[in-house]
This record gives sequence, C-alpha cells and structure tokens, in this order.
Amino acid sequence: MWLVTINCSTDAWKQCSAAFLLLVDKYEGTCESSQKTADDQRLMAYKIDDVSDAEAFTEECQNLAGFTAEMASL
Repeated sequence: MWLVTINCSTDAWKQCSAAFLLLVDKYEGTCESSQKTADDQRLMAYKIDDVSDAEAFTEECQNLAGFTAEMASL
C-alpha cells in the first residue's frame, strides 16, 4: 500500500483539476484527505495498492502544471 501526497496552488487546481481527476480514476486512488490551506494551497493524499501504479500516478501528477507529488510506503 502506498500513499501519494499531492500539492498545488488554487490557480493550478482551477486549470488542471479535470486532468487530475482523470488520473485519480485511471489509477483507482482512494482519497484519504483533501484540504485547502490558509495560504491558498490544496493538499491531497491518495492510497494506491500497486507500487507501479503509485509511481506512475506520482509522475503524471508532477507533469501537471503547478502540481507536486511524492509517494511513501504505508
């Protein structure tokens, strides 16, 4: 089991949220948390079972403008 943490600005979310949500569906991530911070950032965490899927999801999230992502083992 892997946890992928994604961070983006509100502007990046407005521009890329549809593409991001397609990635979530593609990799069948389970949302563990999603919050908007006081400094206009969006912080999300998704559980993904397969390590290859978690790596690919992380990489594809990082390709979205203004998004950062990292993964960790649970």
